[in-house]
Amino acid sequence: MKSFKFLVIALFSVIASCTIDKTDYQAETGSVVPEYNEFKEAVSLTSGIYKIRIEALNGTFYKGYNELHLKITNTQTNENLSTSEVTFLPIMSAADASKTSCPHQYNLQYDAANKYFAGFSVFTSESATPDSWKLYVGFTADNQKYESSKEVSVAKQSNKNLNMASFTGKDNEQYFIALISPQKPTVSENKLTAGIYKYNKPVNAAGTFPDASQFSYSEVSGYTLKLDPRMPEPSMGNHSSPNNQDLTQQNDALYHGVVNYTMTGNWTLNLIMTNRNGLIVKGTVVPTDFTPGVQGVKSELYIDTLF
Repeated sequence: MKSFKFLVIALFSVIASCTIDKTDYQAETGSVVPEYNEFKEAVSLTSGIYKIRIEALNGTFYKGYNELHLKITNTQTNENLSTSEVTFLPIMSAADASKTSCPHQYNLQYDAANKYFAGFSVFTSESATPDSWKLYVGFTADNQKYESSKEVSVAKQSNKNLNMASFTGKDNEQYFIALISPQKPTVSENKLTAGIYKYNKPVNAAGTFPDASQFSYSEVSGYTLKLDPRMPEPSMGNHSSPNNQDLTQQNDALYHGVVNYTMTGNWTLNLIMTNRNGLIVKGTVVPTDFTPGVQGVKSELYIDTLF
C-alpha cells in the first residue's frame, strides 16, 4: 500500500511538471512561432535594361529552406521575361577568402500560371561579419547574356519548426535536411515536409568564378527518413507519440510524412536516414525507456522543434 502511494505521488509530480511546462510553452508560442504566407520582395538587382526582383516569404531570406520567386522586367517596355533560361547561385565568402554555397536550384523553372521563375535556396548560415552571402543571377534575353550579383542578408530562423541539419553520412557524402512545413503545428497529427540534399563533389578543376560546377547540389532521391519524435525535457521523460509516419519522397521531390504532437512544448525529431538499399546513412535508434527527471537520449541525427 505504501509503495502504491509513492507511485501515485511520483506520477502526480510528473503530470504537474508536464502541465507547468505546457503552460509556459503555450505562453511562448505567439512570439516564437511566426507564420508567414505572403511573398514579398527580398532583394532587387539590375543588369542592363533589366530589373530582377527576388521574392521570399515575409520579404526575408532565412537560414534554412527558402522558396523563391524571381521576376525579370524590361524597364523600357515594362514587360516581364518568360522564355529566358535563368540561373541562380548563392555563394558565401568567409574571412579566410574561402567560398562555399548551399543547396539551391540552379536552373529556375518558369511558372506560367503565376508568372515568375520558381526556385529555392537552403541557406546554411546566417549573415555574420565578416562572412557574407552573395547571389549571382544570369539570364538570356534577345540572344544576349546578362549577369548580375548582389550581397544579401540572411536572417536567423526564429521558427524552430523550420530548423535544418547538416552532416557527413557514413558514405562520406555531405547532406542537408531542411524542414519546410508545417510552419505552425497543432496538437494533432501534422503533415511533415522536408527537403534532403547532397553536395556534389566537383570532378573538374574550377573554371572562371563563379563556376557553378564547384557549387553543385542535388535533391537526394529514393531515401527514407525514419521518424521517432520525443519530448526530451526531464519533466517529459522522453516520451513519444503514436501514429507517426516515416518521411518518403513524393512526386515533388520533397519528403513527406506525419508527426503526431500530443502536446505543446519542446520536441525532438529523432531521425535515421537510409539510402535506397536500406542501409543507414546516419542516425541511431532512441531507447524506448520512460525517463522522468532525466534528459532524453537523442539520435545522432535529429532536429529540435518547439511550438
